[in-house]
Parts: sequence; structure tokens; C-alpha cells
Amino acid sequence: MILTKHQRVNVLHLFKVKRSLDIIFSLLFIILLLPFFFIVSIVVAFFLGSPVIFTQRRPGKNGKIFTLFKFRTMTREADENGVLLADDVRLTKIGRFLRATSLDELPELFNILYGDMSFIGPRPLLEEYLPLYSKEQSRRHEVTPGLTGLAQINGRNLLNWEDRFKLDVHYVDNWDLYLDFKILLHTIVKVFQREGIESEHSSTMPKFQGNK
Repeated sequence: MILTKHQRVNVLHLFKVKRSLDIIFSLLFIILLLPFFFIVSIVVAFFLGSPVIFTQRRPGKNGKIFTLFKFRTMTREADENGVLLADDVRLTKIGRFLRATSLDELPELFNILYGDMSFIGPRPLLEEYLPLYSKEQSRRHEVTPGLTGLAQINGRNLLNWEDRFKLDVHYVDNWDLYLDFKILLHTIVKVFQREGIESEHSSTMPKFQGNK
């Protein structure tokens, strides 16, 4: 989509507003939710082990790699060869609860504060997916990834990869602050309903294998 100079200026202004809101509210929520950080940390350490925080490299805006922070939801159980067991085995009841309530996502507030993420945008996926995207799908990296987005309010892990990427690109092409506000409201509803946490055939979303 080609924008005029005036439109580009307006978009840049809106992005600055969005970034300012991200900083203000991420800092506010970090302060207000400190007791939850403390409680969840103790629960994770006791039931799932350490480290309490799970970190992973993820591509952000323009494919720039950053370190994603989340609370651990799986144990580190491995076979006799030291290979980690399947996700379904390592994902405990505590881990499922943290995912269902989105409490595992709380540390991503620091990613938002640092500027690696926003509250709203396409979810940051695995670094290994980068060479697997089509040219159109890779456009999801034209904006800052988010804590929640269109895919999360339209099926989350129940969606197939093709539909998820279409929603991501749709967000890129149609972004404005009003769309972000609608996504935020729908996300709050989805969190309470606990919909789409697990895919149809697995406790976690199957890995993206590339396009046919």
C-alpha cells in the first residue's frame, strides 16, 4: 500500500502516540501487578523448577531479534539421552492454568517497556520460521509484535497457520488506534472465556513447517 507524504506523517504520529501509551501502561501495570509477579514466581519455582523466567529469541519489527520473557509453563523433563520430552508431557496442570489465564505472559510487559513489543500487534513467533514465510506472510514484521492481536481474538491456537498470517497482514494494512482498542476489548473477553488455548490436536500450537 503506497501512502502519500501527508498520510505517512499521520501514521508516524499515530505510531508515536501508540509507543507513548505502551510505555505509560506497561510501567503502570508492572508496578500494580508486582504482587502477582511475586506469587507466580514462587508457584513456578516450586512446581516447575528454575529458572522461573523462560527466555527465547524472537523476531520483532523488521525481523530484528530480541529476547522474549515469559513465566515457565513446562518442566525440563528429559529422556535418558537428555532430550526434552514432548510438550504434552512437560505441560503440567499448573502450566495449563498459567496459559489459560495468560499469567505466563506477564513478563512480556518488560518487552513492551523496552520497545521490543507493543500491547497490540502480530504475536512474535519462532526465529526459525523466518526463512519459511512467503513474501506476503513476512509482512507481519512491518510492525512491532504484540502481546495480543487479531489472531488471538479470532481463534488463537485453533487457527491454522495460513489464516493466522492472513490476519496478521490484515492488521498491518488496516492498523489504527481504533483497531487496537477493539482488539484490546475482545482480548479481555477471550481471557475470561479461556478460548483457543490449545489447538485441535495438541496442547500447544504445532510448529509452522512452511508453505505447500
